[in-house]
Amino acid sequence: MPGVDRVTGIGGTAQNAAVAFVTTRWSVVLAAQDISPAADEALEKLCRAYWWPLYSFVRRQGYPPEEAQDLTQGFFARLLQRRDLDEVRREKGRLRSYLLTSLKHFIANARRAAKTIKRGEGPALVPFGELLSRERADAEPADTLSADRIYERRWALTLLEQVLARLGDDYRLAGNAALFEQLQQILTDEPDRPSQAEIAKKLGMTENAVTQAFHRFRQRYRELLREEIAHTVAAPGDIQDELRHLIAVLRE
Repeated sequence: MPGVDRVTGIGGTAQNAAVAFVTTRWSVVLAAQDISPAADEALEKLCRAYWWPLYSFVRRQGYPPEEAQDLTQGFFARLLQRRDLDEVRREKGRLRSYLLTSLKHFIANARRAAKTIKRGEGPALVPFGELLSRERADAEPADTLSADRIYERRWALTLLEQVLARLGDDYRLAGNAALFEQLQQILTDEPDRPSQAEIAKKLGMTENAVTQAFHRFRQRYRELLREEIAHTVAAPGDIQDELRHLIAVLRE
């Protein structure tokens, strides 16, 4: 698949496509000068979506699983109660940078005060068992990466997982679950991916029909990827920069 990035499935010629920047969860949070139900709900959804990268950062600091879970849970509990939007502006409105900077401050303060984060503080955004299962299944060689780099990579991977999940939901609702399962295998240029001819034979389609279906699949994937990125930046002009950053992180 010439011209398609191995880790994101995004073709180079499509990266400058215009994206409609509508009100996103993050823009709702940024626009809220005071705590509001809409901003609270938006921030909680974002916290739930990006729990895993932040938990992974805390684990890389040397904390055992239960303590890392308590620290991450405590961080989100404080964040949902008290937002520092001046800090957001210093981080250029990027949710990725804002959350990591805020978490570092939270951990440093907890260490200085020798605080023990109370287990169960705040809403249980992600079950502890789910975190442990994912950690055991994660084959990434984390011992060679810094805590910041682990966070960046898992942030990017989490975003791509969300995109594929949304795309899969679209296909399943349309009754095309089998087609989705096959097409997602050829989104990137992994050497063991099936050919379009093999997919056509397996699904009882013509190869031309598979080619057209994959074109639509990839186009929708690009749209959803940009929508997900839009949820994490403050302005439409930041989407392309954030996309380039995520691709660079995953290529390392």
